[in-house]
Amino acid sequence: MPSAARPDAPQPDSAPSRPVRKVWQKWQRWRQPLLLGAALLSGLLLGSNPFRPTDQNPDATSRGYLKFKEILSYVDRDYVDTVDAEQLSDYAIKRMLEKLDPHSVYIPAKEQQQAAAFLQSDYDGIGVEFNMFRDTVTVVAPLSGGPAEQAGLQPGDRLLAIDGQSVSGQHLTTEQVFGRLRGPRGSTVRLLLLRRGQGRAMTFALTRNRIPNASVDVAAVLADGATGYIKISRFAAGTYDEFKEALGRLRREGMTKLVLDLRGNPGGYLDRATKIADEFIGGTRKIVYTDGKGDQYDTQTFSRAAGEFEEGPLVVIVDEGSASASEVLAGALQDQDRALVVGRRSFGKGLVQQPITLNDGSELRLTIARYYTPSGRSIQKPYRDGVAAYDRDLQERYARGEAFHADSVHFAPALRFRTAHGRTVYGGGGIMPDVFVPRDSTTQNRYLSRLQGTSLVREFALNLYQEHKDELTQLTFDQYQRTFDVSEVQLQALAARAAQGGLRADPYSLRRCAPALRNQLKALVARSAFGKDAYYAVLREQDGELKQALQTLQDANAKLALGETNGQ
Repeated sequence: MPSAARPDAPQPDSAPSRPVRKVWQKWQRWRQPLLLGAALLSGLLLGSNPFRPTDQNPDATSRGYLKFKEILSYVDRDYVDTVDAEQLSDYAIKRMLEKLDPHSVYIPAKEQQQAAAFLQSDYDGIGVEFNMFRDTVTVVAPLSGGPAEQAGLQPGDRLLAIDGQSVSGQHLTTEQVFGRLRGPRGSTVRLLLLRRGQGRAMTFALTRNRIPNASVDVAAVLADGATGYIKISRFAAGTYDEFKEALGRLRREGMTKLVLDLRGNPGGYLDRATKIADEFIGGTRKIVYTDGKGDQYDTQTFSRAAGEFEEGPLVVIVDEGSASASEVLAGALQDQDRALVVGRRSFGKGLVQQPITLNDGSELRLTIARYYTPSGRSIQKPYRDGVAAYDRDLQERYARGEAFHADSVHFAPALRFRTAHGRTVYGGGGIMPDVFVPRDSTTQNRYLSRLQGTSLVREFALNLYQEHKDELTQLTFDQYQRTFDVSEVQLQALAARAAQGGLRADPYSLRRCAPALRNQLKALVARSAFGKDAYYAVLREQDGELKQALQTLQDANAKLALGETNGQ
């Protein structure tokens, strides 16, 4: 789903894990950029650092250490060119970890703050979403209640300077702008901006404050008045509290059945995911267990608390971007027959990482165990052929037709497992849904992918909002839903602008993807005019996976299966 960058919010990075980067680049190009996606495609076991030097093989460890130290010393002293010994060490460490598994990672000290920020529940900043349009920082939306909204920033405002330093036409990265907007709570940042219709630039002085960094993207009761919908983007520090608040509110609004959306959720803190599972699973039943070397990292997690929604139909949506802790949650609900899973096979990340803080502030996230669902399924997909082959897995799934045909997914007979009520489920990598939903083939073309890879769609939508701003302020969101449509003339104008930017015209592909493109533009305009909830409400209009999830909730057989589970 398209989303603007939040420069003063914690954001993930594109290094060091290539699998996550490829998922986002190929299938969710317009989502918020990831800064440390690799480090986050993991369920983290947190607590005091239990690692101490061991004597399992002290001679080999000492020889390896002395050899590396000796070679690095020779390179530093005698190599013909000046070298950065620390940079070489970081490189060697990363390559060494690649020989272990795809998810043991080393995060240098300078990147550690960004990696940790993604899992924080709030941050210090001004609360604004922006995009980079032709080297111009453009406000997409001020966040509700934040300093930017209180100061009067508006969608479409173009930032010219931050604290006297020009940011327009400077070829700055998102991260560089992000660094200038963030700062300690209570500090002041001065913005020089240009607003449409204003002849002169305007100056704003904003006092930075604490800004919530929500991980529950949306929580709403749908049109029937009984079906709740909750989308969780990651499992951060505050995710469980956000979820509890959202679930309680939806119950008070009359929700009796729920769709839980975990699409594109890369994981995060494992305990937040298991606590959410406990809200759905009654009694004392297994949620997940881990198996590591010896028994030091062997754990079992069971449901214990009286949950908020232990009864009532429940459907979970997953896709190839759902990983780690989100797979643990989906797998537990599936194995315990508490929910039916809809969508496509999930990513397949079932390795447990222990964060180990090193003396210089860098961090090692070392794989110490594997996750298993209650039925005994391993979530982790194979990686025996090396990191490069592992990285290609999602592309190969598409090449095999997995995204479009359920019968293209093959499992060995030995990978069959049974749920609590005896239904067949499969291991061997990822969570295979009970109800398969193919990707929308009309959106699978190079033209749309290249168009989505630019900022042009978001820029065009922002211009649409500004052109129709006076009309939009006279409408309620319901009126907007019924009456606002992106015309053929406007689509052609977007295509013409793309052609001017070097994207070769492709009328056939444009016609094919027109419904999806219209829906995206309408959602982005709604984001600027009515806020985030409106944005997601528009996207739901053409959401095939959600429509199937709603159908599954209505299906008599699904109701029967879930009803039997509720009686356990």
